[in-house]
Amino acid sequence: MAKKATTLFIRDTNINLLVMKGRQVEKWASSPLEPGLVSQGLIVDEDRVAEMVRQLFKQEKAAMNNVITALSGHDSLYRIITLPDVPEAVLPEAVRREAKRTIPTPLEEVYFSYQSIPAMKGERRVFLATFPRNSVDALVRTLRKAGVRPYIMDLAPLALCRIPDVPRAIIVNARLDHLEVMVVADRLPQVIRRLSLPGEVESLEEKLPLIAEEFNRTVTFYNSSHLETPLDATVPVFVCGDIAEAPETWQSLVGEKGYSASLLPSPVEAPEGFNTDQFMVNMGLALKELMPEKEGADFSLVNFNALPEVYLPKHFSIARVLIPVGIVVGIGLVIFSVIFIAQTRARIDSLRPIVTTEEGRVAQYQADIATLKGRIGPMEATANELDARISAMEMERAKIAIDLTEINTLAAGKIRLTQVNHRGSSVKVEGKASTEDDIFDYARALENGGRFSTVWISSITGDGKGFTVVFDLITK
Repeated sequence: MAKKATTLFIRDTNINLLVMKGRQVEKWASSPLEPGLVSQGLIVDEDRVAEMVRQLFKQEKAAMNNVITALSGHDSLYRIITLPDVPEAVLPEAVRREAKRTIPTPLEEVYFSYQSIPAMKGERRVFLATFPRNSVDALVRTLRKAGVRPYIMDLAPLALCRIPDVPRAIIVNARLDHLEVMVVADRLPQVIRRLSLPGEVESLEEKLPLIAEEFNRTVTFYNSSHLETPLDATVPVFVCGDIAEAPETWQSLVGEKGYSASLLPSPVEAPEGFNTDQFMVNMGLALKELMPEKEGADFSLVNFNALPEVYLPKHFSIARVLIPVGIVVGIGLVIFSVIFIAQTRARIDSLRPIVTTEEGRVAQYQADIATLKGRIGPMEATANELDARISAMEMERAKIAIDLTEINTLAAGKIRLTQVNHRGSSVKVEGKASTEDDIFDYARALENGGRFSTVWISSITGDGKGFTVVFDLITK
């Protein structure tokens, strides 16, 4: 019997419900949202949205338990981090420490999820994603008010990356209010960039130059750190979102680099009246449970449950039923045991020789325990080595924290920072400025601060309202 998956995705403009049975679409429905009910992925009016969700499930007679849902991905960060090959038992703490070191947002303001991915011998590689706590909490509260019980959560960009059955691809999800550009390589989402598009511009065609600029910037960023395997013309470009309805714009999007652009392929055969592009995120969510098991598949390797542990469904415990029953039975046993004790005492004397034999065995076990204690020494040495590695990581984290503090402090009043990537001794800083003087003042402040041996302005882009600037820094 084919497995069923019920998915729900609440975006700023509408609510999408999709039920799939195996690889077949069984039910689907969409309800538009008034402006302001959901803003940049955060549900603002939980009661109104909950009522609309409840009505959508009622209309389609869809099951409200075991629902797969997603966040928009707004203000989410993604990293592929490398760690020493630590034991599985200490991996969660090692990931937390590295997240605290590499993620600019305080961990108290975000949830994070991770998944181990293939790595070279002697190291661990982890795909890490962080996402705002307030968005998750508001989503779960809203669904609970609607009577919906989520048991799996994902991020919308990761759901889109799960759809193409290719090892390398560039996915462009362009909508009127936001843009996402995702680079998938080695079956992993290597780069995910998301930005809001100007609201005063109403048509997608007017926003196309900004979309093309961000596409080229993302490709250039990836290629600069993957010189041996750049994104060449053989890598397919898949489009989805509002831009999917304007194929005449695709060539201007990819520019003159020779890329071939096409629609993000649907993983299902669309029934009559079903808009595949509108429900693309929902289908990516369904694939978390319905991923085809075929040899040679090249779907994304990233497939973790981002629903925080505090919200995971509580499983039924048989102990809740057995404990009261056990109390009643226990009372009966006490009464019975009083009668039985007299008979038991007579048997104790006959068991004493057996006790003597067992005492000899205990002595042997104690000798075995002494042998095992001798093996603890090497394990303690391994633990000490791990402590040393963690101490080194803490020192590096402290250095980076000082660098980031300097970058943020000096930017005050000059640059509005949008992204800071710190890797080793290299730091890439992206931001926006009102004037070119602010840009150069900030560069001089970084040079005079004493923490960076090199300050290089790699690009300045103006749009008539200000400037977008990228700095490349080298730490001392």
